[in-house]
Formats: sequence, C-alpha cells, structure tokens
Amino acid sequence: MKSLSEIQQQFKAGSFEFTRHAFKRAIERNISDQEIREIAENVEVIEDYPDDKYSPSCLLLGFAKSDRALHIQVSRMESDLTKIITVYEPDEQEWIDYRNRRK
Repeated sequence: MKSLSEIQQQFKAGSFEFTRHAFKRAIERNISDQEIREIAENVEVIEDYPDDKYSPSCLLLGFAKSDRALHIQVSRMESDLTKIITVYEPDEQEWIDYRNRRK
C-alpha cells in the first residue's frame, strides 16, 4: 500500500493522474494541477478507506499556496502514478476545521 510520503513525492513531481470523474470535478471546481503539486508540502491523511471498492484509498487534506483547502481522495495502490479519485473544496457546513465530518 502506498505511503503518504510516496504520495507527497508523486504530487511534487506531477506524477499523478485523474480518474474521469476527478478530471471532470477538477475542471468544474477550477482546481489546477499546480494546486495539487503545492499541497504536497502540507498534505495529511484525514480518513483512510482500506476496504474501498476498487483499491485501498484515503482522503487527504492540503492547502495550496493561496490557502485554498482541498480534499483529494487518492488510491493507495502501488504504482508509478498516484490516481486521484475525486477532488473538491471542503464545505464548512460539512467539515470542522476541514478535518472532521460534522454529525
């Protein structure tokens, strides 16, 4: 299973790919490849999904240089690229400090 440090290195290097769904969402939400590279410095795992449908995955929180918070769900399957499953700005109505789901 891919570690957080491997994901960070791949983000920094631009070694990531979007699923069709994530690509569509990134365009709709105006989230750039550059912002994904930028969050590599401060990204953290906030939820882990070891039994996800297709492969183990996790939800990451990171902040772009503009202080824009991003949630990125990625596959933790070992590969030369990190696969981005979805990406979005967390809604403050649904998240406490962007890290904990409101109940």
